[in-house]
Amino acid sequence: QGKSADEIIEAQGLKQITDTGAIEALVDEVLAANPGNVAEFKAGKEKALNALVGQIMKAAKGKANPQQVNDLLKKKLS
Repeated sequence: QGKSADEIIEAQGLKQITDTGAIEALVDEVLAANPGNVAEFKAGKEKALNALVGQIMKAAKGKANPQQVNDLLKKKLS
């Protein structure tokens, strides 16, 4: 018989990452790998934040919750 939407999403690997711990690990990894962007952001360049978000989403294969990524990133950079 047919599968539920959740089963299909899980089977296809389409499930969004909302686990704060998993996202935080990606954020830490990207921050460590991109000190230039971190420095630029701290110097007031807002675009550097977008670059970091992009790197995190790429590392998460686009599956991280973007709002959580932004929130965690801003918290870590403040």
